[in-house]
Amino acid sequence: MRRPPTLPTATTRAAVTMAALLLPLSALAACGEDEPAETAASVPCTFTPEGEAAKPADLPPDQATVTTDVAVTIATSEGDLHATLDGAGAPCTVTSFLSLAEQGYFDDTPCHRLTTQGIFVLQCGDPGGNGFGGPGYTIPDEYDGSEAYPAGTLAMANTGAPDSGGSQFFMVYEDTQLPPQYTVFGTLDGDAVSVIRSLAAAGSTPEGDGAPNTEVQITGVSED
Repeated sequence: MRRPPTLPTATTRAAVTMAALLLPLSALAACGEDEPAETAASVPCTFTPEGEAAKPADLPPDQATVTTDVAVTIATSEGDLHATLDGAGAPCTVTSFLSLAEQGYFDDTPCHRLTTQGIFVLQCGDPGGNGFGGPGYTIPDEYDGSEAYPAGTLAMANTGAPDSGGSQFFMVYEDTQLPPQYTVFGTLDGDAVSVIRSLAAAGSTPEGDGAPNTEVQITGVSED
C-alpha cells in the first residue's frame, strides 16, 4: 500500500514539522430568447487505480458530477459536523468525496489523527485507522499555490507527491500555516469547528500528534 499522506501520516511527522489547479467554470454565456440555454462544460477527472482499497470502493465518474456548492453533514460519535463542499473550486475532489460517501466508505470509520502543536487538524478518511489506508485510487490535485488553511478549512491529505490524494482528509480547527500543497475542497461551519476544538482540548497520544484521546468515529456522510 502506498505510504500515508504527509500531513496525515505518523511516519512523516519528523520530516514535516510545519508542514487546485482546475480553473473555475466559466460563467454561462448569455443566450437569446430563441437560443437554447448552454450547460456548464464538463470537467474531466483522472482517478488512477493504485494499491489495495482499505474498504471496497468503486471509482468515481471520470467527469465531475458536482460543480457547485454542496451542503453535507459528517455525522460523528461526538456530534454532527456541517460543511459546504466547493464543487466549483475542486470539482474532482468533491465528486470523489461524495462518491465515497454514497458508497458508505466513510461509515463507521475513525478519525485517526489529531495534531495540537504547530498544525491544528483532525484527520479522518482511513477505514483502517492507521493513516495508510485509501480507496484504491488517487485523485488529481486541485490547488493553485494561493491556498491558505484558516480554522474551518476542509482539505485533502496527500503523500507529498503530485496527485496522490485518496480518501484521507483533514479538518482545521485553528488557523494553521501549511505549504499550499493540499487541495481545499470545503469549509466547516462554526459549530463544527467548536466540536473539533473540544476534541482537541482532550489531547492526543502521543501528545501533540497522535490518536485523539477522545475517540471519534464517523458514522456517515450525507448531503443536506
